[in-house]
Amino acid sequence: MIMCAKVLEVNNDNLLVHDNSTEQDVVVNTSCTCRFNVDDHVKIIYNGAMTNSLPPQISSQKICKINCR
Repeated sequence: MIMCAKVLEVNNDNLLVHDNSTEQDVVVNTSCTCRFNVDDHVKIIYNGAMTNSLPPQISSQKICKINCR
């Protein structure tokens, strides 16, 4: 699955993002957080599994910055 989102918070091993399509905040578990900053727009590829926690969590397979205008 693909999620387009805005980065709200950068942590050591995850990002907190705001999903553009569902309007919910989601924790994205990823090992490459150093490439991202708050307010970046990102495209996240993940396997479709999302936890029922608050906020929900996913594990990214690939994540990259995108341009949103």
